[in-house]
Amino acid sequence: MEMALVEARAAGERGEVPIGAVVVVDGEAVASSGNRTRELNDITAHAEIAAIRMAADKLGQERLVGADLYVTLEPCTMCAAAISFARIRRLYYGAEDPKGGAVDNGVRFYAKPTCHHAPEVYSGFNETESADLLRTFFSGKRDLP
Repeated sequence: MEMALVEARAAGERGEVPIGAVVVVDGEAVASSGNRTRELNDITAHAEIAAIRMAADKLGQERLVGADLYVTLEPCTMCAAAISFARIRRLYYGAEDPKGGAVDNGVRFYAKPTCHHAPEVYSGFNETESADLLRTFFSGKRDLP
């Protein structure tokens, strides 16, 4: 999760929402990214999707069976679906997202009968630090004239 936090901080420094993600296979980080939606002008360039794309490219396969994903914030519906389609084995996330999350909040994507693959989900990893990064980022945005 420390690598995901490094990616989140870097995203925040680029003016992106500070969220980071890391894909791990057999105990080795194979890909990591922070949000890149503004940088790439791509609304799908969330940290999770960017990391999944990089891992799939590096491993030369579309499915990441046996891979674990560490992300600093509970994934949204789009990212939860990408995690499912990539067949990620385990999802570890930091802070919950009561407004936009889709794993333990909102639509609870993996609990739906239409979900073809649900990863094992573990939450609360570096939760305070993950939430503080987001809180600080957005409070700075609200303080602007």
